[in-house]
Amino acid sequence: MPMDAVCMTAVAEELRRALAGGKIDKIYQPGRDEVVLAVRGARGNVRLLLSANPAHPRAQLTALSRENPDTPPMFCMLLRKHLTGGRILEISQPPMERVVDITIEAADELGDRVRRRLVLEAMGRRANLILLDGDGRITDCLRRVDADMSAQRQVLPGLFYHLPPAQDKRDLLAAPPEEISALLEVAPREKQADKWLLDTFGGLSPLLCRELVFQTCGRTDARIFELTDRARFLDRIAWAADIIKENNFTPYLLVRQGKPVDFYCLPVLQYGFEAELREMESFGGLLDEFYETRETQERVRQKGQDLIRSVTNARDRAARKIAVQEKELAAALDREHLRQWGDLLTSNLWRMERGLSHFKTENFYDPEGGEVDIKLDPLLTPQQNAARYYKEYNKAKTAEQMLTGQLEKGRRDLEYLNSVLESVALVEGERDLQEIRQELVDTGYLRRASKAKGREKRVSSKPMEFRSTAGLRISVGKNNTQNDQLTCKMAYKSDIWLHTQKIHGSHVILWTEGGEPDLQSLNEAAVLAAWFSQGRESDRVPVDYTPVKYVKKPAGARPGMVVYTTYQTAYVKPDGELAKRLRVK
Repeated sequence: MPMDAVCMTAVAEELRRALAGGKIDKIYQPGRDEVVLAVRGARGNVRLLLSANPAHPRAQLTALSRENPDTPPMFCMLLRKHLTGGRILEISQPPMERVVDITIEAADELGDRVRRRLVLEAMGRRANLILLDGDGRITDCLRRVDADMSAQRQVLPGLFYHLPPAQDKRDLLAAPPEEISALLEVAPREKQADKWLLDTFGGLSPLLCRELVFQTCGRTDARIFELTDRARFLDRIAWAADIIKENNFTPYLLVRQGKPVDFYCLPVLQYGFEAELREMESFGGLLDEFYETRETQERVRQKGQDLIRSVTNARDRAARKIAVQEKELAAALDREHLRQWGDLLTSNLWRMERGLSHFKTENFYDPEGGEVDIKLDPLLTPQQNAARYYKEYNKAKTAEQMLTGQLEKGRRDLEYLNSVLESVALVEGERDLQEIRQELVDTGYLRRASKAKGREKRVSSKPMEFRSTAGLRISVGKNNTQNDQLTCKMAYKSDIWLHTQKIHGSHVILWTEGGEPDLQSLNEAAVLAAWFSQGRESDRVPVDYTPVKYVKKPAGARPGMVVYTTYQTAYVKPDGELAKRLRVK
């Protein structure tokens, strides 16, 4: 769910405790609409994420690492100029608004201490991040809004900043219980109670409104005339208002089938047994957990859309070509009758004459002695018709040899392209995508840009690193290039190589450091191999493992393709939580 004003209130309180008086050391802009401030505070070094992404705008403390572009965007350079070295004085939020206002004391060009404000408006498609000077004028913003885009409110450098227009709704925190009761009395009886709450009071999310109705009558879609216990409904509204006023929030994550599906700062009971209500340690950890997978997938879709489309098209072409060749091979294998018909015609030349379109004769290849009707070309002589069938037989025989080789190559190509698509799912940043692009250029599936010929700068990213419970290092390749590097160049012969059996996945290396790996480390490496594969949704995945000395790369093989012998197989259950716990940041 998008962060509503209630959740924003809870997060703002957590930010105040962690950031008040902190010094801004560094500023990054890893994405088009997100900024990260590295802050050194009294409680240690923390990172503040300010996201103006229309799909999931928010402010939060984050522990996740984000890849930064080689060249910082202009807005990032502006923030560095005005805010680096500044001290956070105050973090405020207008009542029941999705706005966070950060007041910062920093040095100007002359070295004088001045106040500036960084305002995050976390309002869906209108989300914005705005830098203000000490007088409240806009220095610049992530999204400039001119009169053509909004006649009601412009957000442009040089203009004075004003909060977004307030909705024509009441403030739940300022409304006395008598007023709320009177409003309920005159509400349309047929209206759903949660819709009435949403339309009457500002800052509430549909999730909270449904929850208050559910805690009243055990269902979320009750209409107002069905609220037989209105006193309890008013009590639930007052309960929520008291929690907001007292800042008595608890971060809750809703998990279904092991995946985060929603979050909130109050208990959410409306899903019953369909979702687990998991209490988290902090709102920063909660939001990292909820958004990590979603944002990674979105970044891959945004930055790698052309790459995914090219690989998908190449894979689909390869699959269609294989289907056609398999059909042709089946026809080529069904060729024995052609030779037999040639023999039958040759043995009956004395009975045939030119101009026949069919010739019916006894089939001496048939154990039962049946007859066969052979189609002829009336323009050819009997000898030529017999020679034609022999020629078609030999042609089919040659086609079998050629098609067998082409199918073998086509299946290898299809397997390789599927492995590339699996690698895209593990991408964590632009560098990983660029490395996959380089691989596809090297293998001929993508064209090299003409301007880049001869002077293209090759990039290389690092494999994912983990540490087993016993302390052994585990490396996991994120793409075929890294898989080759890990297995064929970096690993020692005594290290353990792991890979899912007959399933696309990453190469995993368990570094033994010359000793024998313990069973727990071996099992954890196998679980990682299963998790970073196409079998991650399965309950039981076969993982082959063997010393690296038994793994070989055939000459001319595609990147990431190896053969191995003398292996053992472990059956494990993929575990994303284990992967997170063992990951070395």
